[in-house]
Amino acid sequence: MDRKLIVSSSPHIRGVTKTRNIMLDVIIALIPAWIASVIIFGPRTIVVTCATVAACVLAEYISRKVMKRDNTVGDLSAIVTGMLLSFNLPSGIPIWIAVLGGIIAIVVVKQMFGGLGQNFVNPALAARIILMTSFPTAMTTWLAPMSWRGADAVTTATPLALTAAGTTDQIPDYLDLFLGLRGGCLGETCILALLIGGVYLVVRRVISPIIPVVYIGVVAIFSAILGQDPLTQILSGGLFLGAIFMATDYVTSPLTNKGKVIYAVGCAIITVMIRVFGSLPEGVSFSIIIMNILTPHIESLTAPKAFGIRKEAPKS
Repeated sequence: MDRKLIVSSSPHIRGVTKTRNIMLDVIIALIPAWIASVIIFGPRTIVVTCATVAACVLAEYISRKVMKRDNTVGDLSAIVTGMLLSFNLPSGIPIWIAVLGGIIAIVVVKQMFGGLGQNFVNPALAARIILMTSFPTAMTTWLAPMSWRGADAVTTATPLALTAAGTTDQIPDYLDLFLGLRGGCLGETCILALLIGGVYLVVRRVISPIIPVVYIGVVAIFSAILGQDPLTQILSGGLFLGAIFMATDYVTSPLTNKGKVIYAVGCAIITVMIRVFGSLPEGVSFSIIIMNILTPHIESLTAPKAFGIRKEAPKS
């Protein structure tokens, strides 16, 4: 009778998985692609990544202090945002633009909406889109792979830009595309490294394979229907980076399996439509942001019915 009955709100059974553990797994999964980017585009990629990570961490710390909220730097989410942002930037981007992107991602997209769990779109992608519309030249100047070993940096076009221009004969072969030997953002080119990270996240049960598999698969199928080379389409641009690491974001993607499929199909269709018919050669960032906004509606349509609730009969 000396023991007290403790009354608390649900959940009453708690797991050991914390936000910090999940973010640490994501950081580990990003390391292979980061190492590949250093090999392909040179040591400057280290500077870009360090700049975006530092900007994100400092922006989160200062903004939480100013807003008088508990500091959340220790959950590692700001580091993940910084790494993902750098992966979506050219390796030759001016450092001050990269820093500005980190501040936008954390302060404007994340903290102004309440912090982790409250942002309605992916912070890194939203920052990338803002930077791309504000600094189009800097955001679309791509260094050729391995050009850092020479005296002068050599710029090149991305495979998607070559496809849009009709110069498909200049596109690298499939093996080079798979290994990342082509122009593009520093973290998106090496498909092999991204797949290694993706498999790690699936094995660790950090993400479900539904969104990446459906997203990439539908892009291949829809591209073929529209007369595009499906292999070139899936191996080019930021499709694997977006499908594995950003479309699967817990906060901005659906929770139900049916919702995940609808969400991934939507991302794929919008991506291909922008690539084939849009004025921009790439559509991954815009497609994920658009589907992020639609996620609450997808969840409400696919939410399972509570046990014992009868389905309403259609009104005559």
